Amino acid sequence: MIQNVGNQLRRSRKSASRAENKDSAMADGEGYRNPTEVQMSQLVLPCHTNQRGELSIGQLLKWIDTTACLSAERHAGCPCVTASMDDIYFEHTIRVGQVVNIKAKVNRAFNTSMEVGIQVTSEDLCSEKQWSVCKALATFVAHRELSKVKLKQITPLTEEEKTEHSVAAERRRMRLVYADTIKDLLANCANCVQYDLETRDCNHVVPAERTRVESVELVLPPHANHQGNTFGGQIMAWMENVATIAASRLCRAHPTLKAIEMFHFRGPSQVGDRLVLKAIVNNAFKHSMEVGVCVEAYRQEAETHRRHINSAFMTFMVLDAEDQPQMLPWIRPQPGDGERRYREASARRKIRLDRKYIVSCKQTEVPLSVPWDPSNQVYLSYNNVSSLKMLVAKDNWVLSSENNQVSLYILEDDKYLSFHMEMSVSVDAAHAFLLLSDLRRRPEWDKHYRSVELVQQVDEDDAIYHVISPAFGSDPKPQDFVILASRRRPCDNGDPYIIAYRSVTLPTHCEMPEYRRGETLCAGFCFWREGDQMTKISYYNQATSGFLNYVTTNVAGLSSEFCNTFKACEKFLLDNRNDLAPSLQTL
Repeated sequence: MIQNVGNQLRRSRKSASRAENKDSAMADGEGYRNPTEVQMSQLVLPCHTNQRGELSIGQLLKWIDTTACLSAERHAGCPCVTASMDDIYFEHTIRVGQVVNIKAKVNRAFNTSMEVGIQVTSEDLCSEKQWSVCKALATFVAHRELSKVKLKQITPLTEEEKTEHSVAAERRRMRLVYADTIKDLLANCANCVQYDLETRDCNHVVPAERTRVESVELVLPPHANHQGNTFGGQIMAWMENVATIAASRLCRAHPTLKAIEMFHFRGPSQVGDRLVLKAIVNNAFKHSMEVGVCVEAYRQEAETHRRHINSAFMTFMVLDAEDQPQMLPWIRPQPGDGERRYREASARRKIRLDRKYIVSCKQTEVPLSVPWDPSNQVYLSYNNVSSLKMLVAKDNWVLSSENNQVSLYILEDDKYLSFHMEMSVSVDAAHAFLLLSDLRRRPEWDKHYRSVELVQQVDEDDAIYHVISPAFGSDPKPQDFVILASRRRPCDNGDPYIIAYRSVTLPTHCEMPEYRRGETLCAGFCFWREGDQMTKISYYNQATSGFLNYVTTNVAGLSSEFCNTFKACEKFLLDNRNDLAPSLQTL
């Protein structure tokens, strides 16, 4: 009997252990599937493609909306309608014969609405390769018998679910303040249209009115859901169609849709409605254009009043055979509403950059400032320089603007928005390198540096500085930074001189109440010798969250401070090119 009791106890302990391991696996996401998750797989057929043999974005939007709606209804337990679809950035095209895999799950439920996260990938059945196509965030509202439904809350279990759940509230806040953000930006750039038009080449200007498109669609039963409401995805597909026509009229080519600004459904549409879709190119940038689309509905032909159903803004590019963006003609807006749309397009471009990076939680995944001590100085110096080199080596920089012989490039990836400025200066590369190596001289040309103190001379090529910058934006406190500066001379012909910066923490320079501590993740200068007494100088920066508003304002063309600061740097170098003081030879 004692042996039987012992066996029972061992079996009991094993069962408890298995249950404990199962709970642990559930917490870690192993073998766990979100109860709201819905998956859809579609084989791309010729009837789904556009004139280039690629999957039509309109068709993809219909599949995305259907999958997201099924996920929302799985959580709500009742019919749901699309309220909005956040910005979508398309990373990869899909061709005939490939498979589209769509996965959707509810990230967070609020009182009557919920955010659904969608991931889209493509798959080549022959090679077994897979690509990420896009990610999307949709808001759905639950309805039962023409009334809204109070939703039960989501309980996140995995780390990913907890992250998405917490960030969903911030994304919701950004959606609610979107209109106010546009107004604030426009208030600060009232004269940008006139300045823009005066500085552009009028030989390549297309009147915006020439791109206008209007089309009508009759909502039939196949276009509606099980409640008789028009599928949100169907409306989005019709909108993509007219937007593509408008974009084609500007570029006289087959444009590629690269991004969609938030779709916001203002009201429902039912079977029997006539939907009038209007599209026009609002603004054309160097390599991209924004097309605005508006949808209005009416029931009978005799009706004079039309209901505003939806508005959206789509960004198109024209790609060559090697998928490189082509130059686009400029747009001349019509006075009045046309100029308003022109200004708003620049503001929206800035907001797209802000939302894409500020709202994402990826800025917090990597600690920006790392502790400094003698035991890790070699690693930090190496990491500082190698991070800048890797940023410089990326091949997908996009020219955003050229002004006064200064070029501004941007680079967007999943984690950060980066930019770099470039110009050629009649100064020897080695001399420019020495002049800019000493950060204490930066206040002589950069107004964003109020004062710089040398905290520690680590070695010949590394030093730590304490920088104080003036108050930035609406914050009344000045900013301060603790920055490690590392410099490198060329190892071989063709290599640039390099000065790299990143933030570190020092026990002697803790955060102080009179300052707001700022951080630099990766920044610095590269100097390429282009000939005798001629140097190409580039400045790079991975924008951290505290700096993003300033970056995107410049990228969107609402400010020229980047250009002015870089020109001041050029003047500083020219004024001091004969300065051969011994202090320049060391940091």
